[in-house]
Amino acid sequence: MSAGEPDERQEFISQDKEKGISVNNGKHQPLHGQVALVTGASSGIGAGVAKALARAGARVAVNHPGTPEQADRVVAEIQSAGGTAMAVAADVSNEEQVKKMYADLFSAWGTIDILVANAGLQRDAALIDMTLAQWQFVLNVNLTGQFLCAREAAREFIRRGVDSNRSIAAGKIICMSSVHEVIPWAGHCNYAASKGGIMLMMKSMAQELAPHRIRVNSIGPGAIKTPINRMAWDTPEAEADLLKLIPYDRVGEPDDIARAAVWLASDESDYVTGITLFVDGGMTLYPGFATGG
Repeated sequence: MSAGEPDERQEFISQDKEKGISVNNGKHQPLHGQVALVTGASSGIGAGVAKALARAGARVAVNHPGTPEQADRVVAEIQSAGGTAMAVAADVSNEEQVKKMYADLFSAWGTIDILVANAGLQRDAALIDMTLAQWQFVLNVNLTGQFLCAREAAREFIRRGVDSNRSIAAGKIICMSSVHEVIPWAGHCNYAASKGGIMLMMKSMAQELAPHRIRVNSIGPGAIKTPINRMAWDTPEAEADLLKLIPYDRVGEPDDIARAAVWLASDESDYVTGITLFVDGGMTLYPGFATGG
């Protein structure tokens, strides 16, 4: 596009603003009318992302692996704030369960616009002590689970194509990665390998799906206060130790990640695909070299 040509995407965004995306008590809702699925959304980062997407106007499917009470609490919180949500159960590493989850989603809401592939876990051990089961379990959930969920979402995005009443893009996939896609982590080889795998899977999917107007990106959280890493920040001493790795001098909150997810899911980031957005307070800036190395 030359500098003098009209930008249809910007024109579409302007029209949407004029039509009034702000439909909930005057709040700007860039995802109004869209359907989102967030995996691993019954707690932590996933719950924060699900609630933020709902505040932005999306109908949100809150995935859980078998923790309905927790997922129902997230759904209830979304609904009490005026949003629309439902809980959907699936082990994301199980192909048949993933397919059923999507079938249930389509039966309820017809389609999908946004996937946040967030489900992930750790099973930590030194390399020489790590069992094959520990290795495989983490890879199955963290990496294979994202593949299965992204594949089903992409199939629907391609089937439906772009619906300009919903979004400029045919679909948006957001992979939840980690600073450990680039920072080695001794004692966590399985987890770091899964996140490194997500990085190149995401980029390969983005390259393949871009001609279909499907955007694929990752978020790379740093240290975020969630149940998975409570021991790292739950006492003043632990938090002080952790802050040595964070130049911005605070530990992140799920809302820090949620705001990034809303932006990546919205048309405001329409020209962004194939990137990892690190939300880490500078953890990837090699803070040990701040004093000259």
